[in-house]
Amino acid sequence: MQFRPLGRTGLEVSAVGFGAWGLAGELWRGADTGDAEAALAAALDAGCTFIDTALIYGPGISEQIIGRVLRERDGVVVASKVPPLDRRWPPDPAVPLAQIFPADHVVRSVDESLRNLGLDALPLEQLHVWLDAWLDDPTWPELARVMEDLVRAGKVLHWGISANDHAPDIALRALDVPLIETVQVIYNIFDRSPEQALFPRAAARRAGVIARVPFDEGALVGAVTADSAFDPRDFRSRYFRGDRAAEAGERADKLRALLGAEATTLAELALRFVLSRPEVSTVIPGARRPAHARANMSAADDRPLSPSLLAQLATHAWDKNWYDW
Repeated sequence: MQFRPLGRTGLEVSAVGFGAWGLAGELWRGADTGDAEAALAAALDAGCTFIDTALIYGPGISEQIIGRVLRERDGVVVASKVPPLDRRWPPDPAVPLAQIFPADHVVRSVDESLRNLGLDALPLEQLHVWLDAWLDDPTWPELARVMEDLVRAGKVLHWGISANDHAPDIALRALDVPLIETVQVIYNIFDRSPEQALFPRAAARRAGVIARVPFDEGALVGAVTADSAFDPRDFRSRYFRGDRAAEAGERADKLRALLGAEATTLAELALRFVLSRPEVSTVIPGARRPAHARANMSAADDRPLSPSLLAQLATHAWDKNWYDW
């Protein structure tokens, strides 16, 4: 297992972490909670030391499962998130910051996450949405003071932000704020937008980068085809609606031609692509089965893709935003 510094936090984490949204099962219909819990345990057994979750996942269920699994384990860095009070993803720029992250809401959220996880301190707490314009909001200094107070109280060790889907450039100014030590962002073979401005800024500020959605909700592992059908309550039924599933399947088929000595599966190719960027501290694929978790962890062996393969992958970038939250 390769370990990387989580920016300037002083923490070192496994290059492949565990994205724990799927533990809650709420929007992943057909996911078995018992299998998901076993998948988390398998990832930890394989050397994973970083878990990303959020208070809203469940809500609280993901954190509670993590707390049970970690009861007999040490040395794992858990990152959670404070949800926006208005529950909007992405945030509405017209809504004032004070109505999204009021001080009492932030404190309550931290306390609830600590109870769910059974922890005395959150190694990393993140604001679950972000707009750089908030740095000019008159209430930002108050929010920053509350965040700093939680650090002084020992409830939060480090703070970060989660950039909105496919919008890495709304988090550039935040990286100039000393309090913000990490940024979480979508980065995968299809969406390479963080390479333009966010990665250079993060490197210059020594900020940790947490890469999420490395498999593009299943498209990049070949799990989505024209014949795919999802429960209407599963968010993927909206994400891959219309002709989207067919196009995702066609693009995955084209990527299969690149498999070989450097990556034998699409999942391995997707993870090795992300880890080929030195700016990335950790990538957080989800897994709901132990075999998948173990396979994900095996990609963290410090073998970046060759320049020639990376050049071929550059032609597979895909400009889209299908979340429609």
